[in-house]
Amino acid sequence: MIRDDIKAAQVSAMKSGEKARLGTIRLMLAKIKDRDIELRTGTAPADDDVLVTDVLQKMVKQRRESIAMYEQGGRQELADIEAAEVVVIEEFLPAQLSEADATAAIKAIVDELGATSVKDMGRVMAAVKDRHGSQLDMSKASGWVKAALS
Repeated sequence: MIRDDIKAAQVSAMKSGEKARLGTIRLMLAKIKDRDIELRTGTAPADDDVLVTDVLQKMVKQRRESIAMYEQGGRQELADIEAAEVVVIEEFLPAQLSEADATAAIKAIVDELGATSVKDMGRVMAAVKDRHGSQLDMSKASGWVKAALS
């Protein structure tokens, strides 16, 4: 499970004295714990990789937005810190589908659902998120779904 991998990486970072990596891993564990509390589970569910992946994807998205804002503001040193955090977080995310594989998967879902227009986008996006949510950046998937439906 991803959660166990993150905890093991925390111990490893503590032992090796990697302060920046340790800080990022602690942030990840804190966000995951916040989500557990939000969902009132108290403990990790049996298969929580979807939950952990969702949290990590949101963290990456936030950091990419921060990087863009820091670069626009001329604060490259802060953008570099955020970029280093993105690298650590992405180590724990499942492999992402390539653009070709993603568009092929979306096309298959569109065909399966019989979607014909942009009005069906909600149904298609729900199916894409259910099947490939951990392997796709949903903001990019949205554009691909629009392209497949138009």
